[in-house]
Amino acid sequence: MFDKEKIEQGIKLLLEGIGEDVNREGLKDTPDRVARMYEELCAGMEQDPKTHLSKTFACDNENVVIEKDITFYSTCEHHLMPFYGKAHIAYIPNGRVVGISKLARTVEVFARRLQIQEKMTNQIAEAIETHLDAKGVLVMVEAEHMCMSARGIKKPESKTITFAAKGRFEKDAGLRNEVMTLINKK
Repeated sequence: MFDKEKIEQGIKLLLEGIGEDVNREGLKDTPDRVARMYEELCAGMEQDPKTHLSKTFACDNENVVIEKDITFYSTCEHHLMPFYGKAHIAYIPNGRVVGISKLARTVEVFARRLQIQEKMTNQIAEAIETHLDAKGVLVMVEAEHMCMSARGIKKPESKTITFAAKGRFEKDAGLRNEVMTLINKK
């Protein structure tokens, strides 16, 4: 449950902890702004992907559906710093398809949580497999992590790539490779 007051108190303590004056003009409203920002960044914690994946349409084939280059922004649970990039989703329908915008909305549900990329990738795949009863799901996520780019090792533009394969994509390497080629094609 979101508690705006606790976040504001925490931000005041953080600012004091780094030696700032929480009453100076530029910082007076910062705790409120940060609390509202975290409410937006963590909105997925209160959402269920089933909401987006429950409206489906009949489909009389098993042709692969691919939605690629879905931009997302998430927050790393280890450093509370952003990571962002693109998610790519492929699935094999089992008599039903979902509107393509719902795939992007599903990515948002999991991206808008304190998260790690590896878990997010698998959560997206499992939600699509479960709620669409898909015969196969492949999710690939590529992201830049600010905890790698702006601090620590300081390697900007480095990318982390994760993927999860379920059902036929897990079992059929040829099919998986064919779809990965399409995803990677510019």
